[in-house]
Amino acid sequence: MKSAREANRIKTVFPLILKNVTIMKMMESKREGKSDMAETAKKESEKRGYYNHAAGWQIACFPLNNTATNCFMFLMSYVTYLAVGGIGAGMIFVSSMMTWMRIFDAVTDPVIGVVIDRMKTKYGKFRPIIVAGYLIMAVSLWCMYFLAVGVSEGLKIPIFVISYFFYIIGYTLQTACTKAGQTCITNDPVQRPMFTRYDAIYSLILFSLGSLYISGYLQPKYGELNVRAMQEFCLTFMGLSAVFTICSIAALWHKDVEENWGVGTQEKIRFKDYVAVFKGNRPLQMLVLAASTDKLAATCSTNAGITMLLFGVVIGDYKVSGQLSLISILPTIAIIWIGTRMAGKQGSKAALVRYSWYSILSAILLFLVFWLTDPQKIRFGKGGSFVVTVLFLLVYCIHNGVKSIVSNIVVPMIADCSDYETYKTGRYVPGMLGTLFSFVDKAVSSFGNTIAGFFLAGLGYVHTTPQAGDAYSTLLFLYVMLAFIGLPILGWLISVIAMRYYSLDDTKMREIGAKLAGEKQK
Repeated sequence: MKSAREANRIKTVFPLILKNVTIMKMMESKREGKSDMAETAKKESEKRGYYNHAAGWQIACFPLNNTATNCFMFLMSYVTYLAVGGIGAGMIFVSSMMTWMRIFDAVTDPVIGVVIDRMKTKYGKFRPIIVAGYLIMAVSLWCMYFLAVGVSEGLKIPIFVISYFFYIIGYTLQTACTKAGQTCITNDPVQRPMFTRYDAIYSLILFSLGSLYISGYLQPKYGELNVRAMQEFCLTFMGLSAVFTICSIAALWHKDVEENWGVGTQEKIRFKDYVAVFKGNRPLQMLVLAASTDKLAATCSTNAGITMLLFGVVIGDYKVSGQLSLISILPTIAIIWIGTRMAGKQGSKAALVRYSWYSILSAILLFLVFWLTDPQKIRFGKGGSFVVTVLFLLVYCIHNGVKSIVSNIVVPMIADCSDYETYKTGRYVPGMLGTLFSFVDKAVSSFGNTIAGFFLAGLGYVHTTPQAGDAYSTLLFLYVMLAFIGLPILGWLISVIAMRYYSLDDTKMREIGAKLAGEKQK
């Protein structure tokens, strides 16, 4: 009986032992599997360890520094309405002054670039300069929009010009940090193009809602874009810029530190180094050529007077401008999202070339819509043609999306050129690279407002500014099409040619990242 009971116990326990052994083996196998996965992750981490990664919110918030300066830029694109209507200056004088001030803006870039590269404080390299830039711009614009308007006639123009002078200095300080500060946010080829995604989306929303704010709120409220309208415009956008500036500083807070500045060495930077840097950096030369010609055309095509003629006269209803900007936001964001995803996979260079071609084709289609249909039937309400409106909206959204990628993708490419300079010479000079880019870019594009001014003067706007409802003519239509579509096409063609000689594709940037990591470890 006893042996029978023992046999029964063995029969009962043995399966439990087998079960426990099986579970233990499974757990051991699982642990080994986890160990293999951990080892694989470790190797992948080591493989990509030379990248300075950024948190998602940092990549999303830092581009707001560019949005902050775009607030001022958008405000200043309407400065002719203040200068002519409130200061008493002539159109040619204002256009010429803006050109010379933009040239001065370019001249200040090298000085500020050296200041950035020499800057080393407990608050970082870039954050103090961003704050200083915003404060200078805010004070300058208050003097321009409020003080200059209220003084005697003999002081109006001098105060306006001096205020504009200091505005340029503040603008250069803050915008230089947008280009240079990217280098310490991230150097990951996958992450860096994301700057373009957020920057393009923020710019799109800002300019779209800004246009709606002008056409749908300020103009109806005041009857025209007069001095009081411009003053309210000024206060609103100064406040927005302050919020965006604070967000960008928060993104830089833990990134703007010495260990993220190049390979850990700091050379003394001199002004004469600018010549050597520009001469020896072919990618920077090609990027400057592509970006400056695009900017020249864009400055002319988005001039407030040209925009007023396009929507207020050719289309015949200036409110369409604001409505169109609002309606096109989501489709344009979708195109930007797709384009920047491609840039993350194939590199910024490939994205710039492809979307330059898309911009050319969509611009030609947009011209055909204006030429072959009646643009005065474009209405988002009663009195328009459904077919013409939908056709125009479709082409405009595509065009707006693809050109936004082209204009914004060059900003992270400046950081690539800075990394290339460190890779080639060992010098970490993001301020010099960014301001050198801006110097040539501004010097060339500064003539955009001059070209627009001569277009407007050729149409008879010498001592007045274009207003909605002005007389339409074939000559006016051709001038507007040349400024709004023709010049940008020329700029994109030059960009495509320049990129044939730009070597920093996706493969090259990975090679650069690996070498810089090795140098930093040494």
